[in-house]
Amino acid sequence: MKSKKRAVAIVLLAVVTVLLFVGSVLVKPPGAHADIREQMRNAVLHDDDRISLFGLLDVNPGLIAAFSVTAVFLVFALCMRIFVIPRFKIVPGKLQLLLETAVGFFDNLAKTNSPHRNRFLGAYLFTAGSYIFVSTLLELFGFQAVTVTGASVALPAPLSDINGAIMLGCLSYLVILSGGIVSNGLRGVGRTLKEFSLPISMSFRIFGALLSGALVTELVYHYMQLSYGLPILVDVLFTLLHALIQAYVLTMLTSLFYGEVSEPVLKKQKTQKTQKAH
Repeated sequence: MKSKKRAVAIVLLAVVTVLLFVGSVLVKPPGAHADIREQMRNAVLHDDDRISLFGLLDVNPGLIAAFSVTAVFLVFALCMRIFVIPRFKIVPGKLQLLLETAVGFFDNLAKTNSPHRNRFLGAYLFTAGSYIFVSTLLELFGFQAVTVTGASVALPAPLSDINGAIMLGCLSYLVILSGGIVSNGLRGVGRTLKEFSLPISMSFRIFGALLSGALVTELVYHYMQLSYGLPILVDVLFTLLHALIQAYVLTMLTSLFYGEVSEPVLKKQKTQKTQKAH
């Protein structure tokens, strides 16, 4: 009996889906007059969906999203430090196990790629990776904000704004530079400045990956013929993949370059001479 009901429900769902698809093909969509090029341009530059920042400035939605994610992180970290961490046990619970796994992953990443100075690096990698992952997932929730024109707009991923991507890339470069200065002084500065294109490549890698996902999703939602089931698959797939891949790539590159410039010069020269002697 249950199997028959399931079969009937599946058939009805399939029939309704087919009818809606046929109707979308035959009927002109209400938003067909909108130019997809203008929508794509606005998704990148945010010319028409500016949001007032406390009545002082009109800013991109990406900045509001960045402030919101940062505030959530600060409140979450404060709550963890006050209410959760003091209650950690020898046999961890689910939340404790999740936190220890995340911290251990980035800590091992720092120790593997930078064996000399990695305490601060591990903390930075955990912070940067968590920020990239959580801020990218913000797109899935579709939080709304009101623009200066009174329209409603969904908050995008903060790093899909070129300004946010450049700031994260430059911040990672400054962390790498600090490792070179602490370990090797002026020599470390010289070794870091050799990679002058590193902040640019980091910034545009994140920006291009997240923006491509946003544009593909915008393109799928624009056409009613593609708006049945496909947007869910595309949005979730692109968002999760970009959140995981970009968080791993940036933290891996930062740890690799940090370990290279923070390696003591004298120790490196001795190692090379020993290898040549052998």
